[in-house]
Amino acid sequence: MTNYSAPPAAGSGESRTAAMLAHLAGPIAAAVSAGWLSIVGPLVVWLLYKDKDPFVRHQSADAFNFQVTMWLVSVVGGLLCLTIILIPLGLVMIIVGVLASIIFGIIAAVQASKGQPYRYPWKLNLLN
Repeated sequence: MTNYSAPPAAGSGESRTAAMLAHLAGPIAAAVSAGWLSIVGPLVVWLLYKDKDPFVRHQSADAFNFQVTMWLVSVVGGLLCLTIILIPLGLVMIIVGVLASIIFGIIAAVQASKGQPYRYPWKLNLLN
């Protein structure tokens, strides 16, 4: 059983803005770079705020973890497209990865703008 503690709440407007930027950086970079740079924005925010603000650290780590997960889903989908039989499954995985990145990133950014922590539904836990 995992010892779960509640994510920290936002304090200042700067921390809400930085957390919102971490969540939106993934979908924006995914749209600009066809998904390949979606992990860079949340990682940069995490590196800048990891020792300054617990709310931003937690939210940017969650955004990074989710973007890495959706990136892996898209990469696996792309690999499946290399075989004729698995092309439909591969295309579905790519579409799910891109749409989930955009939709959940926007939902998380709205929550962060309100100062409320957001937990993504599916993610690998790489950063804390």
